[in-house]
Amino acid sequence: MTRSAALPDARLRHGRGSLALSFFAQGIAFALLVTRIPAIQDQYGISDGLLPVFLAAVPILAGVGSVSTEYLVKRVPPSAVLRWVQPVVMLALLGVAAGDRMWQAAVALGVFGLAVGGLDASMNMLGISLQRAYGRSIILGFHAAYSLGGIIGASLAWVGAHWDLSLLVSYLPIVAVMLPLCLAGSRWYVDGEAAPVQEAGVAGGGDGSGGTVVFRLLLPLCLVMSFAYIGDSTVSNWSAKYLQDVLGSSEQLSTVPYNVYMVTALLGRAVGDLGVRRFGAVAVVRLGTVVAGAGFAVVAVAPGPWVGMLGFTLLGFGLCVIVPQTFAAAGRLFPHASDAAVARLNIFNYVGFLVGSPLVGGLGDAWSYRGAMLVPMVLVLLTLVYARSFGAEGARYGGGHDRPRTVDVG
Repeated sequence: MTRSAALPDARLRHGRGSLALSFFAQGIAFALLVTRIPAIQDQYGISDGLLPVFLAAVPILAGVGSVSTEYLVKRVPPSAVLRWVQPVVMLALLGVAAGDRMWQAAVALGVFGLAVGGLDASMNMLGISLQRAYGRSIILGFHAAYSLGGIIGASLAWVGAHWDLSLLVSYLPIVAVMLPLCLAGSRWYVDGEAAPVQEAGVAGGGDGSGGTVVFRLLLPLCLVMSFAYIGDSTVSNWSAKYLQDVLGSSEQLSTVPYNVYMVTALLGRAVGDLGVRRFGAVAVVRLGTVVAGAGFAVVAVAPGPWVGMLGFTLLGFGLCVIVPQTFAAAGRLFPHASDAAVARLNIFNYVGFLVGSPLVGGLGDAWSYRGAMLVPMVLVLLTLVYARSFGAEGARYGGGHDRPRTVDVG
């Protein structure tokens, strides 16, 4: 192979590695924020009544950031958006750690939320365009990097809490390492090219950031995204309380389910692309949905904490494949407007996150927490109704039919 022929392959591999680094860094940053919320509350003297307002503002502003990114990428490539919003996220994290007045917390969290929306949208835009260039499923690998970052970030946050370190002392060394790494890696980001005309699906015309997104056609995927994040937020917000208060575990054991959930999500995503290539996106999403539904059912009927732990383990393996494949399906459905489709779909990530925690908490207080676990179970299982949204077009990257040009990138 000549040098000129090998260059595109090397460029794609470098782009894939640099984007995986961005997903990894974002996993660390987000975990550092959400796992130290009690410390943030204490540092700023935020009351229990006011805390939900601060917490809700972050995903709401992230939705605004995602919508803004849809319009921004019509003028600049997604790589440029990602190159600059990722440092803003990390600096906003430092801002949260450095202040001592309520308004400072509000500003820092607001900037964090807006930047995270742009970051999530632009990362997945680049991931979908790289997947198209590769001609096979690679999107789950990027989300596996995010999960790994989340595990490391949560572990670092635990170290900071265990040693009673201030937020600034905990965050500063991590940001000092990750921020220059991400800036250096950003030089290798690869922006996607327009989908070939013959790949045009139901929305045609234009380039990857143009064309038309018909919301009626995107809606099934939006619902699936919301359902998945309702399930995810249920685990992240209620697993510890459920294990301790309902299943009678110790306080120490109650911290384990979410860690188990994150580890199993990482494992599922690490091998998920192989499953998509072998069996197709529809089969993988259906299997993940059934496993996640079974996980909620086990949690709801568990007689004790160890059976409950099994349920949360199943949830990690089940839910982990749904979100990445939903982004991938949106990119295939609107090949000439994949950036816009990803940005709009990403909003429903935050919708699910906003709805999930208060939904389960309200039902638990008014009814029972066992019964409340059945609600996200039913919602997640509704993904089976929309499974065909991952098919036909989805076979392009997963089922071995109608594949686009494949690049041998190893």
